[in-house]
Amino acid sequence: MIQKRTLKTFVAVCFISVNISAIGQQSQALFTSEGAVVESKAFFPKFSWVTTPMYYHFGDIDRVLTPNEVQFIAKKTDFISIEKSHAYNALGDAVLGTKQEVAAFHKVKPSIKVLFYFNSFVAWPFTRFNKDLTPEGVAKKSPTTKFLVNNPKTGKLMEKTNGPAFTYYFDYLNADFRKWWVQKVLEGVQISGADGVFIDRMNASGQSGYFPDKDPEILKAKAEMMSQLKEKLGPHKILIGNNAADNPAVFPFCDAFMFEHANAETLSKENLLKEWDDMLRVAAAGKISVFRFGAKGKGKTDITIGETNTQGMEKRSKDQIEYFLSCYLIGAQPYSYFQYNWGWNLPDGNLIDYPELNKPLGSPKSAYTRVSQKGWEFTREFEHASVWLNTETRKAKITWH
Repeated sequence: MIQKRTLKTFVAVCFISVNISAIGQQSQALFTSEGAVVESKAFFPKFSWVTTPMYYHFGDIDRVLTPNEVQFIAKKTDFISIEKSHAYNALGDAVLGTKQEVAAFHKVKPSIKVLFYFNSFVAWPFTRFNKDLTPEGVAKKSPTTKFLVNNPKTGKLMEKTNGPAFTYYFDYLNADFRKWWVQKVLEGVQISGADGVFIDRMNASGQSGYFPDKDPEILKAKAEMMSQLKEKLGPHKILIGNNAADNPAVFPFCDAFMFEHANAETLSKENLLKEWDDMLRVAAAGKISVFRFGAKGKGKTDITIGETNTQGMEKRSKDQIEYFLSCYLIGAQPYSYFQYNWGWNLPDGNLIDYPELNKPLGSPKSAYTRVSQKGWEFTREFEHASVWLNTETRKAKITWH
């Protein structure tokens, strides 16, 4: 296995060198670590290895961004999604919150790509589309409440009691719901003026409340939804599927995939190794990857459990960034982006200036090297950085040069 990867790496390096010198456009030529050409797409965000390619995803339920905050984030990235409840308390509708930020970011950086958020499974009550999918709407028997799924054990509506609001779950298996959902996502994108949409909960399985034998039907329903959505969005809007890279039913219809590392399983050494191959597969298909990591608090989630103030979590995030950045860099491919914070709210790390992310990076010189066939040490060379990572001990070192 090691010899095979070494041979491929050698071929990839030769291929890259010959082609770059032949066309004389090093800044424009993008290749996977296996040497395949990655074509740039006009509707994608700009991509560059000059510094770490960043993606931002945030929201503030109480307000819109200040001009200084818009400027700060626009300098860091060309790729943004606005989170589910943004400006809901100020404007009464997250669609309007997204519209505000789309206009603000496009004003300071016209090329930036700003996406609208919508969930495929959780009926978050923060948009005009879901305003009746609430206890009040259920009590009034709003027609759209037929789109909510019943708990198969109790026969009552399945409830989501954790998160930023009490809510319910959508019923994928309702054909009328699927048509309604596609139309509402399109309206959200059109009203907000967004450059595409981030669709949450697109993983292949694990939908709570359904019996396991429903998974094949759910996968088919998801594929129908995403196929129709992509067709109606058109060829110039970005469609991100969260945790969808392993979902073959929806893979063809997504332009981008988020790898969300929210628990111990997704942060395991085995999963990270697998995901580096997934990032290569996504790049070879001409699609985008987002490798999202959150600095860990004292609890089971990324959020500030166990911390009494933002300053404490900020220090924790700065202490941890070298490891998580290394996890990204070892597998990074063209149109692979790094996201780093400790939560989805705007103050949860999204306005912090991390010096490592401003350092010159440069193109990768080759694929990563696994130091020993059965070990968990990895290295990779970039033009201006040498990366060493051990995913078993969770130690890393980036040497900038």
